[in-house]
Amino acid sequence: MLDDYQPLYEAIVHKARELNMAGATVLRGPMGFGAHSRVHTAKLLSLSEDLPMVIEIVDEKEAIDRLLPYIDGMVEEGLVTLEKVQVIQYRSGGSSQP
Repeated sequence: MLDDYQPLYEAIVHKARELNMAGATVLRGPMGFGAHSRVHTAKLLSLSEDLPMVIEIVDEKEAIDRLLPYIDGMVEEGLVTLEKVQVIQYRSGGSSQP
């Protein structure tokens, strides 16, 4: 399912778009650590692809539920969370509607 040369975050965002989800954003962190307690930082002379990353996908529960099996099949290491949010505003920048 995952192309050998495609970063995981790209595969996840493309799958979310393919499933017509409301939106996705990828955030790369300058520093962090996870389950192995190894610090990943942009300050060290290391590959930039080793930096912490957050992929945030927003949609209704049913759409997220359709995406989760793909996420489960793609993510071999990392943390996946599911949070309920209250959307205050969602605008596309097109013509405004009342």
